Parts: sequence; C-alpha cells; structure tokens
Amino acid sequence: FNIVSLITIRAPFLGDFAVSFTNSSLMMLSVITVFWLLFKGEKIIPTRWQLIMELMHSVIRTMIRDNLGKEGAKYFPFVLCLFIFIVLLNVFGLFPYVFTPTVHIIVTFGLSLSILIGVTIIGLFKFRANFMSLFVPGGAPLALAPFLVLIETISYLSRAISLGVRLAANLSAGHLLFAILSGFTFDMLTNGLALLSVFPMLIMIFITLLEMAV
Repeated sequence: FNIVSLITIRAPFLGDFAVSFTNSSLMMLSVITVFWLLFKGEKIIPTRWQLIMELMHSVIRTMIRDNLGKEGAKYFPFVLCLFIFIVLLNVFGLFPYVFTPTVHIIVTFGLSLSILIGVTIIGLFKFRANFMSLFVPGGAPLALAPFLVLIETISYLSRAISLGVRLAANLSAGHLLFAILSGFTFDMLTNGLALLSVFPMLIMIFITLLEMAV
C-alpha cells in the first residue's frame, strides 16, 4: 500500500517542487509495456496466447456494438485499453511484493472522473440541449421535475465516486485479507503448528481465485 519514491528530480529554481518516479509509476509503465507486448501477435495461424487476445478483442468489440451500435466502434480502442490496463494492474497485484496502484482511490477516482467528464462533453457536443433530457425521466409529472432533475444530477455525478471507490475498496479489502491470513499462517508455521496451518493456506488459495475473479 505504501508509495515509495524511486527517483526524485528537484529543480533549484522551483523551490520545494519535485518530480518523483514512484513504485506506482513503475507498475503502470510495466503494465503498459506488457500490454504492448501481448498485442504484438501477427500470425495468420494464431498461437494459444494470440488466440486468447483475439477472443478478448472480439468480446469487447461485441459489447461495444451491442451497446453503442456501429457509431460506437470508434470508442473500441479506448474501452479495450482501459479494460486491459485495469485488469493487468489488478492481476499483477496478486503477486507478492508487487505494488497495486488501483488500491489507491486517487488512481481509480482519477480514471472514473476523467471518463465521466469525457462522456459529458461528448454528449453535449453530439446531442446539445437534448442531452439534458437525461436528467428528466420520461413521463414524470411536471411538478416533480425540479426534484427529479436534482436527484438525477446527483446520481449522474456520483457515478465517478461510486465506480472509483468500488474498485479501490474491493482490491484493498482483498489485499488486507491476504496480509492478515498470510501473517497468521506464518505465525502458525514458526510456532510448530504446521498441520493446523494447512487450513488458512487453503483459505488463501480460495481467496486468490476469488480475487482473480473480482
């Protein structure tokens, strides 16, 4: 959970301002590199790994087409990259001593807030005034319109918070559970309770599978 500065650059003319390359930055850069390597497959007869990547590509493309139609195809690269980026960060975080940036709400909230702002700007440019109909449910009584607009606006804006907090909270809870169980198992092993330590080890295996599913 701790962010550690690996490289710090200070400019004398900027006073106390400094730019740091942290373990979080290193992890994100590593994930982007792995992402780039995973999608380099260009064989006509795909390897097993290339087949998995093509299947993932097909699933995301189908999801985009079903929800946004043919016009939504231009958003496919963004959705695919965002999905793979978050998945790789989360999966790599299951390895020991590997920092997981997505346990920090500033990362997840930054992603969700920036996407919400982008969606709002695109909606305003494409639908103009009609975009505001999103905040008034169809068939609602006119007298309730002011209250419904307020409620729908709060609900719309809260998506950025809920999406960011949900991801960070799920990962943080899983990692804390890992830390508690692994410490408990280690204490049992060092105190001569090797046989009893099998039970928490099995729990950790099941939790690992659960975390991968999450």
